[in-house]
Amino acid sequence: MALLGDRAGTREPSAPATGGTPPRAPSRLPGLAMAALGVAVASGVHLLVPAVPMLTAAVVLGILAAHLPGLRGLVRGPGRRGLTLAGKRLMRLGIVLLGLKLGLRDVLGLGWATVAMVAVVVTATFFGTVWLGRRLGLRGDQPLLIATGYSICGASAIGAVSEVRDGYEGDEEDTATSVALVTLCGTLAIAVLPLLQGPLGLDATQFGRWVGAGVHDVGQVVATAQTAGPDALGQAVLVKLMRVMLLAPLVAAVVVAGRRRRAAAKAAAARAATQAAEGAGGAEGGAPGAQGAPGAEGAEGAAGAGAEGKRPPLVPLFVLGFLAMVAVRTTGLLPTAVLDGAGQVQEILLAAALFGLGSAVHLPSLARTGGRVATLGLASWVVIAGVSYGGVLLTT
Repeated sequence: MALLGDRAGTREPSAPATGGTPPRAPSRLPGLAMAALGVAVASGVHLLVPAVPMLTAAVVLGILAAHLPGLRGLVRGPGRRGLTLAGKRLMRLGIVLLGLKLGLRDVLGLGWATVAMVAVVVTATFFGTVWLGRRLGLRGDQPLLIATGYSICGASAIGAVSEVRDGYEGDEEDTATSVALVTLCGTLAIAVLPLLQGPLGLDATQFGRWVGAGVHDVGQVVATAQTAGPDALGQAVLVKLMRVMLLAPLVAAVVVAGRRRRAAAKAAAARAATQAAEGAGGAEGGAPGAQGAPGAEGAEGAAGAGAEGKRPPLVPLFVLGFLAMVAVRTTGLLPTAVLDGAGQVQEILLAAALFGLGSAVHLPSLARTGGRVATLGLASWVVIAGVSYGGVLLTT
């Protein structure tokens, strides 16, 4: 099969019809090696500065690698395929292992009032962020991804939803930009929220629950809550994991909404094609009008082919894996050593995935919508902090 040159516009020689060797796909190894190196450096940064979570460092390092003159060409060229693989496949595996952090008994031990509070915080943040993002005119499904990251569990939730979006418009850059914004705000929370504990009159338990309900990434929750002591840290992690538990129903809801959106687009395209065919038939007469019918059928066929193509399942496999790990953790059969080891593997996988996503961030493109993205991020931060603060006061 002949290959087309992208820039020169010339046709390269075709492989022989028989005995020819098909061109090999670019290797994933350079990109995976870069991701592994990024994880190692991020781990070193966390060891030197414990207040900086490893996952946050991984995103920042990925962004730097995409813009440093010495690495930029490698990231965009030979390393791109492996980095994209890391940002998708390793993210899925990390989300599956994230389920081992969550036991149903621990969550229910907080009480139904806290469960309801978390549900209200997630709902208000998600729909409020999506609405404001549309009002600000952000492109594609950036509002959806940013809302997911703020309301559930930061970059992990963004990665999960980006894998199943169907009927939405978006690309890897949208995902990377959303991850960068959520990571930035979560990092700022590590420095800002501890300063507000005293002025807001929160004790250790209240502060921990506020952090768990309002900070995005698990690592950022730990880094923020530990400043108020072990009791605050324990409460924060439990509340945070309650938000993580809502990842599965949110992903399923996104899949259903995407299917409806796609079906509506198909129906609109079919109506437009039919109206165009009828208009052409009326202008040119009966016999030529028959010639317009195939065009309508072709348009409808194309729309149907798009709609009947591969669609993500209602509950993706990696989300089922996440729920299975929650069930395994709930049984209490796994020893602490196994859970600790799985937690370390999960953090490494997510760090590699976030390095890959960070490497897809293009700052010049981000700067073109920077004002609107920053406005959305700040507004969403205020919403989730305010709603969660009110919820904590009502439930403690």
